[in-house]
Amino acid sequence: MTTHNKTISGHRLVRIVFISILSFSQSITLHAEPAQQPAEISIPAQPLGEAITQLALQAGVWIGVDANLVAGKQAPAIQGRYTPDQAIMQLLAGSGLVALENSPGRFTVEAAAKAPHADSDKKTVTLPEIKVSSAVNPNSPYNTSYTRTVATAATKTNAPIMQTPVSIQVVPRAVLDDQKSVTIKDALENISSVRPSTSLTGTAPSFIIRGFSNGSRIYRNGLGLIGGFAGSDIPTDTAHLESIEVLKGPASVLYGRIEPGGLINITTKPALSKPFYALEQQFGSYDHFRTLWDAGGPVNEDKSLLFRFTGGYQNSNSFRDFVFHDRMIFNPTLTWKASDSTTFSINVEGLNQDYRADFGIPVIGNRPAPIPISRSLDDPNTPSSHYRHVLLNTDLTHRLNESWSLRNRFLAYWGDSNSTFVNPADAFGNALRPDNRTLDRNIFSQNADTQGYTTNLDLIGKLDIKQTQHQILVGFDYTLGQSKYGTRGDYINPNPALAIDIFNPYPSYGIPRSLFNDTLATSALTPPDYSFAQTEWWGVYFQDHITLWNRLHILGGGRYDWAQNGRGRGDSFGAAENALNPTIRKDDRFSPRVGVLYQAWDWLSIYGNWTNSLGTNNGLSAAGQAQPPQTAEQYEAGLKTSWLNGMLTSTLSFYHITKQNVLTPDLSTSDPFDSIAIGEARSRGVELDVIGKLTEHLNVIANYAWTDTRVSKDNSGLQGNRFSNVPQHSGSLWFKYDLKQFAPLNGLSVGFGAYLVDKRKGDAENTFVLPGYVRLDTFASYFWKIRSSRLIAQLNVRNLLDERYYESTDPFSNVAPRLGVYPGAPLTFLGSLRLEY
Repeated sequence: MTTHNKTISGHRLVRIVFISILSFSQSITLHAEPAQQPAEISIPAQPLGEAITQLALQAGVWIGVDANLVAGKQAPAIQGRYTPDQAIMQLLAGSGLVALENSPGRFTVEAAAKAPHADSDKKTVTLPEIKVSSAVNPNSPYNTSYTRTVATAATKTNAPIMQTPVSIQVVPRAVLDDQKSVTIKDALENISSVRPSTSLTGTAPSFIIRGFSNGSRIYRNGLGLIGGFAGSDIPTDTAHLESIEVLKGPASVLYGRIEPGGLINITTKPALSKPFYALEQQFGSYDHFRTLWDAGGPVNEDKSLLFRFTGGYQNSNSFRDFVFHDRMIFNPTLTWKASDSTTFSINVEGLNQDYRADFGIPVIGNRPAPIPISRSLDDPNTPSSHYRHVLLNTDLTHRLNESWSLRNRFLAYWGDSNSTFVNPADAFGNALRPDNRTLDRNIFSQNADTQGYTTNLDLIGKLDIKQTQHQILVGFDYTLGQSKYGTRGDYINPNPALAIDIFNPYPSYGIPRSLFNDTLATSALTPPDYSFAQTEWWGVYFQDHITLWNRLHILGGGRYDWAQNGRGRGDSFGAAENALNPTIRKDDRFSPRVGVLYQAWDWLSIYGNWTNSLGTNNGLSAAGQAQPPQTAEQYEAGLKTSWLNGMLTSTLSFYHITKQNVLTPDLSTSDPFDSIAIGEARSRGVELDVIGKLTEHLNVIANYAWTDTRVSKDNSGLQGNRFSNVPQHSGSLWFKYDLKQFAPLNGLSVGFGAYLVDKRKGDAENTFVLPGYVRLDTFASYFWKIRSSRLIAQLNVRNLLDERYYESTDPFSNVAPRLGVYPGAPLTFLGSLRLEY
């Protein structure tokens, strides 16, 4: 950016700001002939000076403007394909300003009264009225707004959130950047009724949505990841994410077998039509170092081939002793616009991670043990664990005509891992001896090899039938997942030589490497346990979003699934695979969904929905046969609002979910481990989510949830208990304020967040409680413009008051919840420097 003082049309400019960026198209002119080429323009409603700056960057032109002329003026939002002159005139509409052509591709902005006469060598741009939308393009790397008006996960279409009769929330990239969220666990604290059910083994977290665990399954660009043995234990780094969507309630009607609480869908950064490059270095507490890069733009002159290459490298320790992560991730994306009707994208992700697992701290009585939260009860000599995967994601869209299109997506996953632990040794949670200080341990190892494939084909179209408009979706999908899982060592029977004093562990640290080798070579699990699991399903679905009188929206649809699942076990992978067939269970089921929304005014929608779904497989019965799958039913009603010209939105929802066929002990057999699928669980609650802009300088994202969960049918004494790790009250408030209106502080932004979590039961038996807490976070950033580049310095502080708190227990590891409470991080600093050019 450069600043000049000169006279234009007899008017002395106090300050003229010129923004330039190299254009990959022909020179732009404001003459009627030849016509300018339109480009994708996405500018949110904001101060006029900032909007003009964004237009210059997006259109690749020079724009000069007197800062005094635009002070205090607001520009409308504009979204769509426009020529530069159309876009700039739309921004200036009603401002009393006009755009003048000085030379091709170079503009100045002046007061209308001082514009030159028609015989001047400068020409005033006059254009017909253009329709302006308040939508914001979520794919622009310059987009700092929290506002999101469209999410695809709810309907697999681009229906506006205000017209969709379900609860769906979005965490945009701007929030991830402001909060410096390294993991999606951190980012999802901004959404109501979403809680971590942390997997302490160091790979992927699991989440609880509306009281029910998602089983670690995360969707990627609308397709489900079939990963690790228990679900999809696939680490997800935020370096390549554009946004995170959370669809609340059963989603089987469009996505197949899934837990009833909801669905988490991550969207990756797309290829860019304009050049963008960024390099960021992060550094912080506990030797945290993280390098990120982001590059994108056109490959050829006609912009039919676009690319994006993102990635990162992280090397960090932890506030927990002996715990570390060393992770590298690469995400290249290529998009080919084969024609005006056909687009094909391919995205590849490679991730390689070394880490050390962490099983938290034990419980004494009904509270976590009063030991330092930094203390690990593992061992400094434990071998490093390893995980790696490759993901291949494709997306082919073909527009048949103006109303109908076909879309095919494909996702493949290949991953393997191996890990070794020194962990509490007692499957019943009794590893802590009666003296409440001696913890029995043993050495345990596991390895997994997983592959998964999923694809779908959607036909999407629009029809007008008399007074009704129909947005129709018809689709088919197929999923295949296979996992090999093997264990050695012993997590059940303790080794007395490995017992540790939780209040004075130092004499027990330093297990000889030879003991690791000997224990794993002479496994107490005789023979070693190997498993081969396979899941396969086909589904067809349909959906009709009907609009009447532009106010009433009816969403109806259904899905039919054919699914088969099985798991074989043996003393080798070959034996386990051979044992698979007798365990396979086949199920088929129809899952309907009906929703109604009435948009009483542009700012208020009232909605309700009913849906049921087919859930996950339940394992084996006492007879060795697969159990019937879980099912669920939900009733939901709520309100949606849109304020300040669509810049601030909210959703208030009330829901009731019942889950059937939950496993409970089989009282007809003598084996206490036998189970039968007749249990039932219920969750109901109230949620409020708010996101967007309160003023042109203030962004906010906030939520509150009241969640009431109960086991409603059970044979083991759990009936009436609350679900573990689910607080009755929870919420958060985060805001960011840009001090752009104060000239000396222009470029400075500050933010503050508060996160509240009520006390929670720590296990299914409700034998202990995790205390409630309030955590405060804050940040400050400052950016400098260096010609056409930006340098951003930022400091984030997490847990500002150094509150001692506990995030969760882990129901998915080999450690009982009473032996694995995971503490939250203490006061933590994270600094970063980011260069965009």
